[in-house]
Amino acid sequence: MPAMPVIPRPISINRHWLLLSTLLIGTLLLGCTSQSTEETTTSSTLDAPAPKPDALATAVAPSPNTSATTDGTITQTPTVRQTVLVDSLEHPWGLDWLPDGTIIVTERPGRVRLIRDGQLDPTPVAGVPNVLATGQGGLLDVAVHPQFAMNQWVYFTYAQGDRTSNQTRIARARLEGNTLSNWQEIFQVNRAKEGGQHFGSRITWLQDNTMLVSIGDGGNPPLQLAGDLIRNQAQELDSHLGKIVRLNDDGSIPTDNPFVDQPDVNPAIWSYGHRNIQGLMYDPVSDRIWSTEHGARGGDELNLIQAGGNYGWPVVTYSREYSGGEITTERSRPDMADPLVVWTPAIAPSGLLVYQGDAFPQWQGDLLAGGLVSQDIRHLDLDESGTVINETPIPIGHRVRDVRQGPDARIYILTDEPNGRLIRLDPG
Repeated sequence: MPAMPVIPRPISINRHWLLLSTLLIGTLLLGCTSQSTEETTTSSTLDAPAPKPDALATAVAPSPNTSATTDGTITQTPTVRQTVLVDSLEHPWGLDWLPDGTIIVTERPGRVRLIRDGQLDPTPVAGVPNVLATGQGGLLDVAVHPQFAMNQWVYFTYAQGDRTSNQTRIARARLEGNTLSNWQEIFQVNRAKEGGQHFGSRITWLQDNTMLVSIGDGGNPPLQLAGDLIRNQAQELDSHLGKIVRLNDDGSIPTDNPFVDQPDVNPAIWSYGHRNIQGLMYDPVSDRIWSTEHGARGGDELNLIQAGGNYGWPVVTYSREYSGGEITTERSRPDMADPLVVWTPAIAPSGLLVYQGDAFPQWQGDLLAGGLVSQDIRHLDLDESGTVINETPIPIGHRVRDVRQGPDARIYILTDEPNGRLIRLDPG
């Protein structure tokens, strides 16, 4: 894979910038508090009945006409129309498209749904085994094999186990009509953990039909593993926790992974030092891999991922403990990759898109990052070198779980709610 561009120093989005942009655009970023800004949905929320849905509607919900950039200047941005295509999805997490245009969606309690011609099939897809739907766990991402028309494989990440011992797993199954058959578990994290935090987990395909999958670090203090804070597993190269792994489509290890020949290093590891990545996308046009990562109290990150790279967590970070103290005084080290953007207060990023369509030609090659707490999408304008030169919030007003580009070049959004929605963004 070609060498990646040098990663610049991070752009810190501080509270003064947030206040300025809020005043300029008249849009309040809901839900930001001084407490935990991670997703905090519990299993009791998952079990709660969905509220009565609002009527489906197409509404003009403009992104701001003006917004503050990261250097304090003002930029113009187009309006977009939000069209609610489907509601009544229970905590949807990931989506992808089949070759015939059918949308496949995961719901975190453990269901797979199909949307055909804009209509949600009322019957969930059969053949999904039980998952651990607790805390942040459940049925997570979905990815259709690039050669689905020939092999019918669909891939899933999910939490498995119980509250005392669990891990992230990856499986594939063949989708035939409304049924998943030949369910195969092809990977599981090699460390079991307690609780319901930090499973990850996104999938992105590379051009050689290998896949990258993000794995969370296991959880926050005081959670421990083997007598040490579990988050320190992110720096342990024999552990999958806090990593991006690269796998062949059958779950085997590619022979050109960066650590495949190194003793005492797990060969699946592609990069390490991650906290909890829930936005991950490979851009074949630029040949770059991008991720967005949850920080703790502040310190969310946008990163440009390189094979073998160490992204610092928890040795270097802009995050703070939820108690308010320092995690570390170090923000950077020469042997660790710096983030391109740091969000403080946290936006709780989930879902990431590199836009390469013609519906929004001015956004070609730019990033669109979903925010759970900020309840918006961050449009990150990139120059040709991959440097972020501007950031603009697109208000959604709901917790944004995933952001994808459809075959029609429109932008599709899943909202993380008991009555979650599939929303399409069209040019205004």
